[in-house]
Amino acid sequence: MLKLKRVHHIAIICSDYRRSLDFYTHVLGLSVLAEHYRPERQSYKTDLGLGDQYVVELFSFPTPPPRPSEPEAAGLRHLAFAVDNLDESIRELESLGIAHEDVRIDEFTGKRFLFLSDPDDLPIELYEA
Repeated sequence: MLKLKRVHHIAIICSDYRRSLDFYTHVLGLSVLAEHYRPERQSYKTDLGLGDQYVVELFSFPTPPPRPSEPEAAGLRHLAFAVDNLDESIRELESLGIAHEDVRIDEFTGKRFLFLSDPDDLPIELYEA
């Protein structure tokens, strides 16, 4: 058995780098830890952090193919972030004009959560801690 310590990062390929970078930094509040342009690949590789913890690696490529991302499709279901106050997060999303689903209740924990989408329709979950 492998001895994993923690999730290191989640890699996301976006279709519009600047739009996605803006979403992940200005909507979700992640910080840019490092940004590299790779001219030989015509792409960016940017490390984004939650505080000082590296969590998302954002990639751009000239013409990435679309990927179905419905929450119930096979493969990665969604990217989830814990929030202290879901109502506060909802107010912030609405002030930014970001659409989201209605609040749901986790049937096992009783905790509240909701889904929104990133610019490429990757499902993002906000889960009240």
